[in-house]
Amino acid sequence: MNLHHIRARRASGEAAAARAPTARDEVVYATGESALGKVLVARSPVGICAILMGDTEDELTADLAARFPNRVLVSSRSRTSDDLGKVLRFINKPSTGLDLQFDMRHGTAFQRKVWEVLRTIPCGATITYAALARRIGQPEAVRAVANACAANAIALGIPCHRVLRSDGTLSGYRWGVEWKRALIKKEAPS
Repeated sequence: MNLHHIRARRASGEAAAARAPTARDEVVYATGESALGKVLVARSPVGICAILMGDTEDELTADLAARFPNRVLVSSRSRTSDDLGKVLRFINKPSTGLDLQFDMRHGTAFQRKVWEVLRTIPCGATITYAALARRIGQPEAVRAVANACAANAIALGIPCHRVLRSDGTLSGYRWGVEWKRALIKKEAPS
């Protein structure tokens, strides 16, 4: 075998190894039932990369697959039970907080900037899209802020449900306005 063939075989082997899924490519997830409906919690090796809400498990897993098309999805309740338990407790009693490590790498730099500010909005408080745009230093970017909220895959952990229209009314929410209303009501100070 000449040097050209050895290099070609080595490159072919490296390419195959690069395509083979590794633990870094895994997104492990589980679904559960909350007082408000179905919830899916997914974890990458970095942290929670998705908290999705919906009506059916099939809907949630399809949403997860669409958001992470280049990842290996692994359903494992045993590997995500602590995370799922924390999310379900948070839904039932938001004042307990949500102490989880998040993986927000799937967002653009602008989206991550919006999401970081959203994470500073305390439970029971709300903010308008315009105020959120001002807080990130881009007051003209109200529509882009709304789009960043819609792109959020980590419901509750990145609390985009706390964002309202400028007149204080509810607006669209990725998981439905009824979820948004219920979450705000649960978080409201008594």
